[in-house]
Amino acid sequence: MTEIILTEDGSHTLFVPELSEHYHSIHGAVQESQFIFINNCLKHTNLNPVSIFEVGFGTGLNAYLTAIEASSANRKIYYTSIEKYPLSSEITGRLNYSGLFPGAEARLFSLIHSCPWNTPVEITRTFTLTKIEGDLTKIAPEGRYDLIYFDAFGPEKQPEMWTGEVFEKIAAITDTGGVFVTYSAKGSVQRSLKKAGFVVSLLPGPPGKRQIIRAVKI
Repeated sequence: MTEIILTEDGSHTLFVPELSEHYHSIHGAVQESQFIFINNCLKHTNLNPVSIFEVGFGTGLNAYLTAIEASSANRKIYYTSIEKYPLSSEITGRLNYSGLFPGAEARLFSLIHSCPWNTPVEITRTFTLTKIEGDLTKIAPEGRYDLIYFDAFGPEKQPEMWTGEVFEKIAAITDTGGVFVTYSAKGSVQRSLKKAGFVVSLLPGPPGKRQIIRAVKI
């Protein structure tokens, strides 16, 4: 049974006993997501509007932080996320992310989770969300994207999500110059990305993580 865990920065993550895996870093869920996906991907480009494809909707934390950034920076963001195993409202309703942010930003988390799947929804004037319930290993995603948030479970726990075939699918929907980020820095992931047409860089990681990958589509 999935367990809610308090991480070191005061934000929740989930632990999945069947995989012996956490959804986020125990050193800080919000801290990790903000560092990798917002600071080192979204803020790495000045595009406006910007289209984002996320692999692994999970708790919705990446989408939530992106929606907050869209509002504060007045950037129009079109955000598409794919998730094979959507969480129940009973679990997401107990996560404390919205309590960590003041005012209007707090309500965005519930809006993100209450909107329907498989259809675009304008959450705010600056943030449009499409949640896809599906398996990336079995379908080819559509559209063209400027940024890729790759946030599947780790290669050791979910190896089918880190194959050359999956990265070829990602490459096919990423515009030239598009930016890909993930928390993994494994050599096999770097090689697969290079083979799929990305120039790969290693960046310093957040607390508890030595390095992360940022790659650019050529």
